[in-house]
Amino acid sequence: MNSALPFVEVLHGNKPDALVVWLHGLGDSGNGFAPIVPELKLPQNLSVRFVFPHAPVRPVTINNGMQMRAWYDIKSLDFENRADSEGVEASAALVKTLIEEEIEKGMPAERIILAGFSQGGVIAYQLGLRFEQKLGGILALSTYLSQPELLESQRHSANQHTEMLIAHGLYDEVIPCALGKSACEKLQALGYPAQWREYPMQHNVCMEEIQDISQWLQKRLG
Repeated sequence: MNSALPFVEVLHGNKPDALVVWLHGLGDSGNGFAPIVPELKLPQNLSVRFVFPHAPVRPVTINNGMQMRAWYDIKSLDFENRADSEGVEASAALVKTLIEEEIEKGMPAERIILAGFSQGGVIAYQLGLRFEQKLGGILALSTYLSQPELLESQRHSANQHTEMLIAHGLYDEVIPCALGKSACEKLQALGYPAQWREYPMQHNVCMEEIQDISQWLQKRLG
């Protein structure tokens, strides 16, 4: 069975016994984050396979219906209605299939980290918090929760104690920092072990953040 999602693969070490599935933002592709792997400077004894899936190409309403890689349509700039929830669920299902295929091939769910930036982070939340097997961690970068009011009724207990690192730029002009923080506070209120980090940057990643992600990955997978 071939996964419905094509992806870019980067290996760190010889015999990977852990997997990081990293989801890109709007209009990007799996190639966008692939160069981050050497930047993480993971120790040689940590052998990890990184998979960077490509989102499907679809028209995006706020970009005049232009076709681009997107995990879901963005219909308005109003955050209450920003994410097209059907698209979010459909993409979460595609990523779920990819992860389940990896588990079937022998990768333990607890050795899988689900990461996402911006739109990709929305999908990481959507899938990770509802996934029926315990994952190794959830990494949510410059992102927000789609329909946070549904989380309490839809979440799965398997990932109630899964560590999460939530990071955001203080000067994010695309997704306000306050939105990232409110997602973190919502998760903490529901008892999730979510850590918050903020950086003096816009809607991107910075070196200090990459170092923090590296430390966090080493703790989760070391």
